[in-house]
Amino acid sequence: DPYYRFNDVMYRWISLDNWTYSRTFKTPFNVRKWQKVNLVFEGVDTVAEILINNITIGRTDNMFNRYSFDITRIIKEVNFVEVRFLSAISYAAEQSRCHKGYNVPPACPPPVQKGECHANFIRKEQCSFSWDWGPSFPTQGIWKDVRIEAYNHYHLIYFALTPFFEKSAQQWSLQTESIFDVVSSKPISGFVTVSIPKLQTQQTFSVKLQPGEGSIVLLVNINKSATVETWWPNGHGKQTGYNVTTIFTMEAGHKIEKFSKAYFRTIELVQEPISGSPGLSFYFRINGRPIFIKGSNWIPADSFQDRVTYDTYRLLLKSAADANMNALRIWQDFMFACALYPTDQNYLESVRAEVTHQVRRLKSHPSIILWSGNNENEAAIASNWFSIPHADREVYIRDYVMLYVKNIQEIVLAEDKSRPFIVSSPTNGLESVKEGWISQNPYDTHYGDTHFYDYDNDCWDWTHYPKTRFASEYGFQSWPSFSTLEKVSSAEDWSYTSNFSLHRQHHKNGNDEMIQQIEHHFKLPQSTDPIKKFKDMIYLTQVMQAQCVKAETEFYRFSQSEIVKGEGHTMGALYWQLNDIWQAPSWASLEYGGKWKLLHYFAQNFFAPLLPVAYEDGDVLCIYGVSDLHTDHQLTLRVTVHAWSSLEPACTLVKDNVTVKAQSARPIYKEPVSDLLRRCRNCTRESCVVTFHLVGQGGLHSPTNHHFLSSLKDAVGLEKTQLSASIAQQDSIYIFDLRTTAVAPFVSLDVGSIKGRFNENGFLMTEKRKVVVFHPWEPTTVEQLEQSLSLTSLTDIV
Repeated sequence: DPYYRFNDVMYRWISLDNWTYSRTFKTPFNVRKWQKVNLVFEGVDTVAEILINNITIGRTDNMFNRYSFDITRIIKEVNFVEVRFLSAISYAAEQSRCHKGYNVPPACPPPVQKGECHANFIRKEQCSFSWDWGPSFPTQGIWKDVRIEAYNHYHLIYFALTPFFEKSAQQWSLQTESIFDVVSSKPISGFVTVSIPKLQTQQTFSVKLQPGEGSIVLLVNINKSATVETWWPNGHGKQTGYNVTTIFTMEAGHKIEKFSKAYFRTIELVQEPISGSPGLSFYFRINGRPIFIKGSNWIPADSFQDRVTYDTYRLLLKSAADANMNALRIWQDFMFACALYPTDQNYLESVRAEVTHQVRRLKSHPSIILWSGNNENEAAIASNWFSIPHADREVYIRDYVMLYVKNIQEIVLAEDKSRPFIVSSPTNGLESVKEGWISQNPYDTHYGDTHFYDYDNDCWDWTHYPKTRFASEYGFQSWPSFSTLEKVSSAEDWSYTSNFSLHRQHHKNGNDEMIQQIEHHFKLPQSTDPIKKFKDMIYLTQVMQAQCVKAETEFYRFSQSEIVKGEGHTMGALYWQLNDIWQAPSWASLEYGGKWKLLHYFAQNFFAPLLPVAYEDGDVLCIYGVSDLHTDHQLTLRVTVHAWSSLEPACTLVKDNVTVKAQSARPIYKEPVSDLLRRCRNCTRESCVVTFHLVGQGGLHSPTNHHFLSSLKDAVGLEKTQLSASIAQQDSIYIFDLRTTAVAPFVSLDVGSIKGRFNENGFLMTEKRKVVVFHPWEPTTVEQLEQSLSLTSLTDIV
């Protein structure tokens, strides 16, 4: 396994070599019957010369482009095809050497990443040269389908459906766009019929295709008497799609039938003045409704794309949806990140082809709500990450505008008018445009989106977080569970300070930063058993990460409806990051293989559609009612104070008729902590903890949330608990009946490498019994679960 121990370094030689793929194939049709025969590569990684029967038919230099080569005159009955790859590393180095005018930084990744140089000089997955969350495996090969296409007259290459809504006429229309290769020497005319039976809509158009690359753009008006159900993000409605049949009947007698699905939705990125605040808003309005965007950032699911199966995607995306997410920021829409890039003619031509292809390939998907030109490159120039002398700055700004504005943005806006485009993330949006595309401070909380990382300050203290319009990146690291690491390590690696643990950490001082953050609130493990100590450290990093991201996300959610000192109206929280590319410490909430970290269980709660959120302002405990629901609700708030030393609540406060307004965050409870404790049997900050939840009619309820009144390392009355569980099978799920002898913080159930997830985990257990449900992802048994189960709470850490 390339991921085993230190193999990422041991196998470097593979990427420094050139490799050739070859095979012989028989043509399954009579080649003389066809006017045009193409060899099509959907994806080649990355630099290659392609030969058929020892004749070079073309070259590739862009992993994200689709290549089609005319082989009409070369193909025979039996053929020999070769794809001769050049090492991506040597190619990138050569491209950098040829760029003589000026440097394009960064030359190399930081040493801690153990990576390769000049990733910005090759149109290839940038993280394959290493990243702060992943290894360096500069792959080479054929990573998508290859096929031979033979046709006469004309051939459909791209087909897209885009919905539009005309407000004044209250009318939906559907734009169909078809791009053809026309091999006939004179124009071809004919008819196109588009029918959408469910919407009682059918229209026929007469059309004419010109020789060469011809395109047909048609606007189909949807029958006004039909009710169009709109497509909604997860948690806001259904994802309704309509079957569309498009039939091309052309004079050459060659008929094409295209079956596809149309999704009707509108998307606007709203940037407008806000009363009581300088700057502009930055939020998404979908189908006319402002939507708070909640979710995470996606990274590639593996260094080796062919290992990422349909099931891998399904598992990771289902886990995102199950945690109440409605959006993922894909890293990155356009593949430019954390670097400056060249703009010579060949490079720009390659990028233009790539962008055109990708927008045509993807624009029919309703789930894409934004195109983004790059990740953090506006900030890189604005904050001078690469120490560029002031006198040279203009060169790089000119390159930036040339690449992202004059090329990428122009193509995207010409190809797709149905969704917004931003040049970079983070950005100040329209303000960045006004300032010549690079604003003085792209992290300004009054505009656009922000990325924010702080590993030094106490993460429980919400006052350190930016009250931003939109938080598109933020996070904290943790280690994956022992069962995930065990598969790629050996016994000598199982310590926090082993060579393996240092080797797997690609973020400078990352392991120390985790310890530093843990020490704010927890005691470090002191066990004399080295493996127990390592497992305890893993557990504490996961607890710390979950609690930190919870604190920050809840801060963003309760900031959505208010302006404080000119800041607020936060309308998005996307933590970094969703998934892992290998088994290593990272910011992910899902481990490599899909296992949920404690953070992912917490996300299920802190992204819940209805949630009470507590924070302290001075000595005052404030609870906000946060709702993504589309209607107002009258609810009951229950606030319970528990002593650490007792399974009986110290006191409960019930507040009825609390109004929680639709799609907003409003204060529903305020009280000085000292007053609350005085009412609760001699509670002190150190001896008690607060839990609270919202209950409504018809089974409507929020998760139970918690608020710590002191650090857990200072908790008084916490005693070592005996946790036990009995397991029973019920249809396809397993019921874990948990018992505790004392209050147990951060109870973690782990069933090792048995694939599946619990309905909750990492919780504060304040009652003697609790039932937890396990959803297996593969067949298992009660016996296997009993053997694999380990139960841990904070009091087990010694």
